[in-house]
Amino acid sequence: MDSASPSMDMSMDATSAMAMPSSTGDPMSMPSSNMTMSMESMIMVFFTSTNTPLWSSAFTPNTAGQYAGACIFLIAFAVVFRMLLALRFNLFKVVAVVKKRRSGGLLQPDITEIKATPRPWRASEAILSGALDTVIAGVSYLLMVAVMTMNVGYFLSVLGGVFLGSVLCNHLTGSPGGH
Repeated sequence: MDSASPSMDMSMDATSAMAMPSSTGDPMSMPSSNMTMSMESMIMVFFTSTNTPLWSSAFTPNTAGQYAGACIFLIAFAVVFRMLLALRFNLFKVVAVVKKRRSGGLLQPDITEIKATPRPWRASEAILSGALDTVIAGVSYLLMVAVMTMNVGYFLSVLGGVFLGSVLCNHLTGSPGGH
């Protein structure tokens, strides 16, 4: 191949080929200065900072104590996430226990055993299951956004909370592979 081939020509500077509009006096820049990006701001690396916004600018810690509080909140939020998963895993057992208690009956030891027969579809249980799944999805997405800040403290807090929640709720999943 000759060096003039378009697919092999690497003489162009990569940063000039990938330049993004900037707000530094460029008349062709985007109208909003917060919509412009440079390649340097798009680099994704983990970092340590005690003033990284979490979900909104109003939830931005300004001191080390507030940052520690945000990390503790993320740990607790991840524990709640694992508890919600354990509840979802045992939802039909919990519903059966609640119905039995409301009717004034005593709980039998075998009421929590899973029956091999398929359950009939019930609108109330389907709505409850759908609502719980929606809450679980919302909590998991909020945890994902916290991790995507690339803040090491937030990342480790979410992992620590998932670990702690799994340790606390492991007996509720019924099997070692239950999620």
